[in-house]
Amino acid sequence: MLQNTGKLAGCTLFITGASRGIGKAIALKAARDGANVVIAAKTADLHPKLPGTIYTAAAEIEAAGGKALPCIVDVRDEKQINDAVEQAVEKFGGIDILVNNASAINLTGTLETPMKKVDLMMGVNLRGTYLTSKLCIPHLLKSKNPHILNLSPPLNLNPVWFKNHTAYTMAKYGMSMCVLGMAEEFRGSIAVNALWPKTAIQTAAMDMLGGSEIGKQCRKVEIMADAAYAILEKPSSFTGQFVIDEDILKKEGIKDFDIYAVVPGHPLLPDFFLDEQPEDLAKQMQEHGATPVFKSGKADSATAGPISEMFNIIRGILSPDIVKTTKGVYRFDLSGEHAGVWYIDLKNDAGSAGHGEPPGKADVVMSMDSADFVKMFGGKLKPTMAFMSGKLKIKGDMGLAIKLEKMMAMMKSKL
Repeated sequence: MLQNTGKLAGCTLFITGASRGIGKAIALKAARDGANVVIAAKTADLHPKLPGTIYTAAAEIEAAGGKALPCIVDVRDEKQINDAVEQAVEKFGGIDILVNNASAINLTGTLETPMKKVDLMMGVNLRGTYLTSKLCIPHLLKSKNPHILNLSPPLNLNPVWFKNHTAYTMAKYGMSMCVLGMAEEFRGSIAVNALWPKTAIQTAAMDMLGGSEIGKQCRKVEIMADAAYAILEKPSSFTGQFVIDEDILKKEGIKDFDIYAVVPGHPLLPDFFLDEQPEDLAKQMQEHGATPVFKSGKADSATAGPISEMFNIIRGILSPDIVKTTKGVYRFDLSGEHAGVWYIDLKNDAGSAGHGEPPGKADVVMSMDSADFVKMFGGKLKPTMAFMSGKLKIKGDMGLAIKLEKMMAMMKSKL
């Protein structure tokens, strides 16, 4: 691993999303130099599924030799960011480095992505990065060697990285475009760069995308921390670069990359937005026991065929009135020829439906064969009969399951 040089001693880093994962790893690397770290993140209380809070991260940073300032910050909230910046300047005397690490991800297609998910990704990734940078720049301009580092990919305009998750790609590339623009705008004053991993990194987000078995195909967060450190110790003349973690560490003399692997010697999964095709990533994940929740790009039984056609019809009849009278979120676990997970949200906004996990907690989970699902929504099989015959298993609110019959009646008239 890359050795600390002490060059960040006394520097103040403002890191968004630093309560866990890559953000915390970068914070700990800097703390070993004796740096000051502002932990700008949302998690103040223990999360049932995600590790760490801003306070546990602060304790680790202090134990590593740094000074910490935990701040509750949602990067969509201008006041919260501004308050954290002011606290940082008051406590540490300024800000030398900004790391825009906070990010939101939802790998679904245009029709399957609820607008609140689009707003979340645009708000956190693009707007949050731009806003945090805007509020930190006046203080960065006073630093001797100021840096902005965005955790975002090279701007690869190959359409394969847009077609399956346009909203996420636009939001993530927004962070990269901030690098492109601000690096030129502040050339000679502030270094502005991007950092992206060559392989998948084991984080909570990656576990969500590939399941528990994805970890052995990943590298540890420490490789990103080392790569970030290599960038941040450079002079501000090093700017406008879209850096890949492995590439910069090779230049720093690192030869043994097995030390970063979760399982040394195991084949590694290339990250998004580089040269690998999405279908190749999905295939590699599956070969080693993981289950990708994103689309591979090829038509398959989960996202093409009669189920997809049925959901196109469902989306066509969604309305605020149906949502108002139903107030339920449905998840469908389908088996058989067209196996997959689908959802219908009849609780939020004007409703939504699509492939994958529902945007919120499901009130009803229905498990059945995909062929019976088509029959049921096509009006050829009543839910009550399917349930009584054992073809349909229901977990959750039975009343909501019955309410779904109203939608099915409307569907029948559309077929």
